[in-house]
Amino acid sequence: MKQINPDVCAAYPITPATEVMQIFASYVADGLVDTELVTVESEHSAMSATIGAAAAGARSMTCTSSQGLALMWEMLYIAAGLRLPIVMPMVNRALSAPINIHCDHSDSMGARDAGWIQIFSENAQEVYDNVIQAIRIAEHPDVLLPAMVTFDGFIISHAMEPVDTQEDADVQKFIGPYKAKYSLLDVDNPITVGAIDLTDYYFEHRRSLAEPSLTCVHSIAEEVAADFAKEFGRTYKIFEEYKMDDAEIAIVVLGSTAGTAKVVIDDLRSKGMKAGMVKIRMFRPFPYKQIADALSGVKAVAVLDRSDGLAGMGGPVFGEIRSALYDNEKRPATVNYVYGLGGRDITLKHIESVYNDLQKIVKEGQPENLVSYLGVRE
Repeated sequence: MKQINPDVCAAYPITPATEVMQIFASYVADGLVDTELVTVESEHSAMSATIGAAAAGARSMTCTSSQGLALMWEMLYIAAGLRLPIVMPMVNRALSAPINIHCDHSDSMGARDAGWIQIFSENAQEVYDNVIQAIRIAEHPDVLLPAMVTFDGFIISHAMEPVDTQEDADVQKFIGPYKAKYSLLDVDNPITVGAIDLTDYYFEHRRSLAEPSLTCVHSIAEEVAADFAKEFGRTYKIFEEYKMDDAEIAIVVLGSTAGTAKVVIDDLRSKGMKAGMVKIRMFRPFPYKQIADALSGVKAVAVLDRSDGLAGMGGPVFGEIRSALYDNEKRPATVNYVYGLGGRDITLKHIESVYNDLQKIVKEGQPENLVSYLGVRE
């Protein structure tokens, strides 16, 4: 955020996202950025102020987590509906009740249908790289949508690990200057923002938000990633395939769990098991065609959800994957594991047990349970 140097940042502290704004505020106080920092009385006000700044033509950012994101709920839809390219680091944390400050994905998953781009990060390096790329993606004239870059609370947000950073000038050159298409402050060309829109045009405006705005995000993100790789040497895709070329069984994950899974996969491969993984980086818009193709050659798939959809049929990622696979000529057996709620650790043994279950499904042809809870005391 310091290197991006946004025009305006409005924020309210919440664990475990407090440190992001606390450190950024120190940069503001020390004159190391030109940002106008607005300290507000709630997360709802933080998003409201960010929306106002973005509507006035400012490059605007904020940061939040968990209950803070939930308090922004109403304003998330407004930010997307007004086509404001706000970028928000979002630290994944469980939603109450009971009160819990540790990681799961229930907060960002609850906002998955608000019209925001959602990018998940495996480690601190990806958080850094994703936030920089998110600016370019969100501000692209064919997109103009808000984006949240999520990372797992405490697991990433409060862990120390090496990160390759770029020079401030190089980041500024990469993201470029921001010139809003419309501004509330342009008195010579006045616009209306937030007008009432009933049965006459509401449908058309919501349709334009869905298409072409969201449908072009993947191609724009790939262009930005290609530029990023050329400039900084690190390559990103909408999703990552790990050891999938000849995989017979695979898991689908988001966030920091992917790093743990890679260790397990390497070990299982050394023992002759053809295990693979698909890590979703961009969850919204959902790359259903590409993921269906990536999983087309496997016999069984386990979707790992770090949130429970409370829909009676597992987690939200599970529903997306099952739907994506529906039109495949040969559909793999697909099961769901809800894990890690409230920060519960997921271990190497847990992930290994999932692959063992998948092997059993391949042999027997029928899963014992469609949805299981991994690591819970039953």
